[in-house]
Amino acid sequence: MPHTVHPYTADAHAGGYGLAGAAALGVEPERMLKTLLADLDGALVCAVVPVAGTLDLKALASALDGRKAVMAEPARAERSSGYVVGGISPLGQKARLRTVVDVAAELFDTVHVSAGKRGLSLELAPADLVRLTSAVVADVAR
Repeated sequence: MPHTVHPYTADAHAGGYGLAGAAALGVEPERMLKTLLADLDGALVCAVVPVAGTLDLKALASALDGRKAVMAEPARAERSSGYVVGGISPLGQKARLRTVVDVAAELFDTVHVSAGKRGLSLELAPADLVRLTSAVVADVAR
């Protein structure tokens, strides 16, 4: 699977870690994806959406046949994933979670996701991201 790791200087004051990464790397914010953990009916799930948008929790619940999704508490997300907020990767988490990748990712040849720490991006094909995370692709970003 072809991929590229891109280190950059993370500046969270630039409107969030994902937007800062996009600016530092000169990548369109629509191609830079953030990894968010949510609680869906009592179980953690993972959503991967463009940093330029927000996660639609109702759409996430619908995509995974759940009733209600709420954002996970940051401490719980960190414990579950093994990563710190701002550096949570959809890949290599301590516990494999049901994952949804926003359909917008498929508009690009490659996308960027966190490589597991703030200031480190992994560029790969959207199809590889979906395959590696066993994700559902759905319209979950706004």
